[in-house]
Amino acid sequence: MKNNLSIGLGLRSSHYSYILKNLPKVDWFEAISENYLDLDSASGELKKTIPLTNLLKIREHYPIALHGVSLSIGSTNPLNKIYLQKLKALIEAVDPLWVSDHICWTGVNQENLHDLLPLPYTQETIDHVANKILQVQDFLKRPMVFENVSAYLSFKHSEMSEWEFIREIVKKTDCEILLDVNNIFVSSKNQNFDPIEFIKTLPKEYIREMHLAGHSSSGSMLIDTHDGPVCHEVLSLYQETLNIVGKIPTLIEWDDKIPEFLILENEIENVLKIWNQEKANE
Repeated sequence: MKNNLSIGLGLRSSHYSYILKNLPKVDWFEAISENYLDLDSASGELKKTIPLTNLLKIREHYPIALHGVSLSIGSTNPLNKIYLQKLKALIEAVDPLWVSDHICWTGVNQENLHDLLPLPYTQETIDHVANKILQVQDFLKRPMVFENVSAYLSFKHSEMSEWEFIREIVKKTDCEILLDVNNIFVSSKNQNFDPIEFIKTLPKEYIREMHLAGHSSSGSMLIDTHDGPVCHEVLSLYQETLNIVGKIPTLIEWDDKIPEFLILENEIENVLKIWNQEKANE
């Protein structure tokens, strides 16, 4: 088990006061990096905004991981150096467990589409993404963790599977993996592949974190909405994943229609029942 951590929660601003008042029994939190990146251009330091102040107060009581949504590592645009400078300042302030983002692109020509868009799985894309990851890791002086995104369509000119694509990127960069079990489930239904093959093929020694979340159905397609509890089918796949890769720190995401904190504590209990089953490898 990595870092002796089990089940964590995505940190959301509506829960700041509850967390600081009650210090609920949660192993760790994951904060969205972009919520705290207000940099003072004159001093080069982060502004002490209300969100950052609350984050640092919570950091006094809990380990924190940072999770980004804007790195756009797959984009053909150059890396955003201002964004990286802000992220580096946040890392220095928080001292996070790890720093993650997504294997995706989020826009072109400096336009952010505010979505995590999949990539074609080709050798050319591997080389492009790996080169950018190496640049980011060199700038931040630390390994990054990258998440598989959900997909609804596939590229005709892909040369390999998503899991082969991820494995090659890890081999080239020594980055680590954020294995999103819900995204695997959603994509496997939308694209008709075996989720177990996806999980078994990845180098388990590089898996730093796992994600669980709720999704929605839109007719014949599943949509990664993060607006409800983790369903039984995803929990079942999570159990199988634990049996394959061992106990990896696992985060529950709930990003829309955010409920009161008690509901999230119940979600933790549901996942812990699976985590504590003896079948899961240590």
